[in-house]
Amino acid sequence: MDLKTLPKDGLPRERLFEHGPHVLSDADILALLIGTGASGLSNVELAAGLLGSHRSLRIMASRDVRDFMSKDGIGPSKAARLAAAFEIARRLPRQPKGAGVALRSPKAVFREYRSVMADLNREIFKVVLLNTAHVRIADFTASEGGLAASIVEPRLIFRRAILDHAAAIICIHNHPSGNPEPSREDISVTRQLVEAGRVVGIPLRDHVIIAADAFTSLAERGLVAGT
Repeated sequence: MDLKTLPKDGLPRERLFEHGPHVLSDADILALLIGTGASGLSNVELAAGLLGSHRSLRIMASRDVRDFMSKDGIGPSKAARLAAAFEIARRLPRQPKGAGVALRSPKAVFREYRSVMADLNREIFKVVLLNTAHVRIADFTASEGGLAASIVEPRLIFRRAILDHAAAIICIHNHPSGNPEPSREDISVTRQLVEAGRVVGIPLRDHVIIAADAFTSLAERGLVAGT
């Protein structure tokens, strides 16, 4: 395929300007990010091959930037643009939205943080700071771990909560395995945080595990007393 020989309305960039980005396929979007072809292939062909080898955009979003370079024709510059685009997609839900977001249920937490955490290939432990109306004041990453676990320090979590005048906290972490069931370590950490919150007067309202399209609330499992 030679892009120069395609009709004008067959080019991803031209179709985007003519009809809007919503008409583009996943491969079209990747082609625009890749920019130019290589190794005798057009950018559309490179994109289609890359998407085929990773099976979906969601899987690609979880990959390390170096994984993209395993495909012929994808060098450091193209790989960096792809990784940057996926990182933008993860950061967008964290941008201020004007009024604070109320997180009064595990489902609301999942809706708010799924796009940020569901597709990561390492375990991230986040803490959400709430006011008395369960509206988010801020959130922060308390720990980043490997594929299996992250190390959580209650002292540091509640120090930040005190400094930001939080009335309560919610903890969230992801399971890269896709299994939302809590591990023994998850339960142990939850109990530690419940006790630490009781001591400082800033209760843990929930600990939500996000795994792909599923979630588990440890409060609903009865492991967070007083919620």
